[in-house]
This record gives sequence, C-alpha cells and structure tokens, in this order.
Amino acid sequence: MKHLPELKGNLPGLLIVEDEKNTRDGLRRAFEDKYEVYLAPDIQSAWNVLETEPIDLLLTDLRLGTESGMDLLSKAQSLPKPPVSLLMTAYGSVDNAVEAMRRGAYDYVTKPLNLDKLEMLLARALRSTRVEAENVQLKKALDKKFGVERLLGNSPVMQQILEKIQQVAPARASVLIEGESGTGKELAAQALHGLSPRKEKPLVTVHCAALSPQLLESELFGHEKGSFTGATERRIGRFEEANHGTLFLDEIGEIDASTQVKLLRVIGERTLQRVGGNQTIEVDTRIIAATNRNLESMVAEGKFREDLYFRLNVVKITMPPLRQRKEDIPLLLAAFLKEFSKENDKRVLHITPSAREALLAYDWPGNVRELRMAVEHGVVLARGETVDLHDLPERLFMPPALSGLGGTGGTSFDSHNLNLEAMEKKFIIQSLKICQGNRTEAAKMLGISRRTLHRKINEYQLEHL
Repeated sequence: MKHLPELKGNLPGLLIVEDEKNTRDGLRRAFEDKYEVYLAPDIQSAWNVLETEPIDLLLTDLRLGTESGMDLLSKAQSLPKPPVSLLMTAYGSVDNAVEAMRRGAYDYVTKPLNLDKLEMLLARALRSTRVEAENVQLKKALDKKFGVERLLGNSPVMQQILEKIQQVAPARASVLIEGESGTGKELAAQALHGLSPRKEKPLVTVHCAALSPQLLESELFGHEKGSFTGATERRIGRFEEANHGTLFLDEIGEIDASTQVKLLRVIGERTLQRVGGNQTIEVDTRIIAATNRNLESMVAEGKFREDLYFRLNVVKITMPPLRQRKEDIPLLLAAFLKEFSKENDKRVLHITPSAREALLAYDWPGNVRELRMAVEHGVVLARGETVDLHDLPERLFMPPALSGLGGTGGTSFDSHNLNLEAMEKKFIIQSLKICQGNRTEAAKMLGISRRTLHRKINEYQLEHL
C-alpha cells in the first residue's frame, strides 16, 4: 500500500514509513506543505515507492510490525541515488544510534516526537544532501574546465577546431569527433559540454568497446529487476543519467548491429525503454560520439548503419594527429612539465636542447597521449631541474630509420632501399643532428663507445657534422 501525493511543483520528496496509521497520517499533515509526502506501512510498500518515485528524505520507524526499519535503511543505500535517511524509535539507546549510523542513517529521533525538532532535523538533512550535490557539480565543473584548458594548441588547425567547438557547443545537435587514438577526442567532448547550456548537468561517458553487447545495452538504456541473469535490482541507464546533459559515446564504431538499431530509435524519438521493461521514458540527452575508425567506410561495408551515421554526424570535428601540428609541441611540453612536476613533488623546469630536438623529431604515432607519457617518464627520471635525453623513453631518440624498421613511424627515408653501410651512416648523421653534434650523447644513443663513433665519423667523412 502506498499513498501518492498531489503534485505541488518541485517540492522535495519525503517518504514516511510507519505502521501506526494515526501517526502516519499525523506526520503527513504536519509536513505536506513543505514536502511531497509519500506514506508506507511496511518495508515492501516503502521499497516500491523508493524504486519508482523521486525520494529525497526517508523517515522510518524502527519497529514495523515484525520488521525492522534498520533493514530498510540498509536497502535504501543500494539505490543509485540513496535518500537521506532518519530513524524514529521509542527505544532510544546508544546501541540503536550507532547501528542506525552504520546502516546509513543521517540521524535518529526518539518518540514521542517533537514535531518542531523533527522539522528542523529534516530541513538540515535536506540541506546536507544539497550541499553534497553542489560539491559534486562543482568538482565536475572544475574537471570540465581543466579539460578545456588541456586542448592546447596555437597551430592554425587547432585554432580552427577550438573556434568550431565554441560555435557548436551551444547547440543541441549531435557531434561526431573523429581522429586517431590519443588526439584528444574526449577532451574535445568535455569542451563541447563545458561551453554548452547543459554544463550544470551531467556529462556521462560510455566506452563502447569495453562492454559486451548485452552489457552495453543495459549500460545505455538501463534494466528492470529480473530482466536477465544477475539483474537483481533495477538500474538507471546512462541515457537517463545524462538527461538534460550530455552523453559521450567513445569508440562508437565498436557497437553491434542490434544496439545500433536501439540507439537510432532513442536519438530519433527521444524516448527509451529499459531492458525488460515496457515503460516509455522521455530523455533530453545530447549525443557526442567519437571514433578512431572510418565510419564512412564501415557504412559502405555494411558494418555501420547509414541512418545512424547521419544522425550522429550532424557536425563533424576531426582531431589532427600530433605529427601534423608539431608547432604545438613546445606549448604541450611546458604544460606537461608543470603538471608532472607538481604530481611527483619535483622541481623540473627545463628540457635540454638535445631532448627537445628528439621530441620534435619523433612522429608520435600515439599522439598527444604518447607525448604526455613521455614527459611524465622524463620528469620521473630527471635527476635535477632538467629533463635530459637519457631521461626520455628510448624509442624517442632512436634514429628515425631504426624506428621505421620497427614499424612505429617516424622514418624519414625508405630503409629497404639502403644497404647496411648506408643505413649505419644515416643512423650516425641523425644521432649527431639530434644531439647537436655532442658525440658523447650520440654514442650513447647508438649504443656504441665514443671511440667507435669517432672511427665511424672518420670512415664516413662526417667530421663536418
């Protein structure tokens, strides 16, 4: 049994669980002007309300016939958004108080009830949950701001992207972000959300490739209790969680055909049904999708629905690989140097010319993410205030020809058309250029002694380098 309130606007929801009808009705009359009051005489009725209605406060008696309100306190904590709970008891004791707090109660009150004191306690409990929610929102806002700041770049291509993000952010239109892994697609999504009118609402991220089709469907749309093996409770999906906010679907090219159909329907109709349910739920969720795959080719191959592609691709943003905007590397280096110095409690202020030259010469197949990790490696290994060449990951200062043989990119010539002698000469030339003529550093890079390098320089007549 449950009694639903008349709608009174956006009043906070208060569920009163009390097996004595007179007490239950009296509490309803006392608080119905300030709360949307829901009533329940037992745990099962209370749970039905908690699962279906927006309850902010739970006020439950300790003894509910043969049941205990302590059990309801524990169960309420399993909800996605647990209400702030208070316990009423005619048996006040330290043990009861301790046990109530352990079960998740905000506080407890003793009977006979002092309504004025209870009213103040409910108001204080409600304020506490609102402050907590505001702190969560503030943290999210700071995280989003930090994400925007890390879209660094003065290159023309990055300036165009930043301008496009500012233009597109206020709209509701879906955005498709393309680009290689590590180019900053998630940061672009954070910037789009952080600059939008939805910025005070959640930005929810789903990594599509990390979940099986069944789990992905449940993750996106939610599920009802018992809808499949292991579904022991109802779960709110990411679409509902991001209602009035933004849903970021990373690696969208990995979703299976069945999920594509359901995703298309939700985007088009702005409604969904949880897995195993038949209730139609309206959602106002902006979609931002990202992929490192060529969705147009996947459409042509029949691996991705064309209609879904056009729904997602209202506006396209293509994040450039780092090798196409190397003029941004010094700016990124300065930012990462500062970040990891602080994180590792070190004072690393500089990068040597030879190390900087190696960072600029490398082609960065892992893009900005790889650069970031390389700087972190350098800061961790730096012995003083300066990152030197030997502090960086070895793959970065290998001569480009050797890197090319390993298939990691960065080659500046076709190694297959060179004999061993010519390749050796190229290695030495590249090493000396990276080390700005420092033969000791070049020998370390090549893994040979300085005497051997000197002999090779004479052999190949490279004394001018």
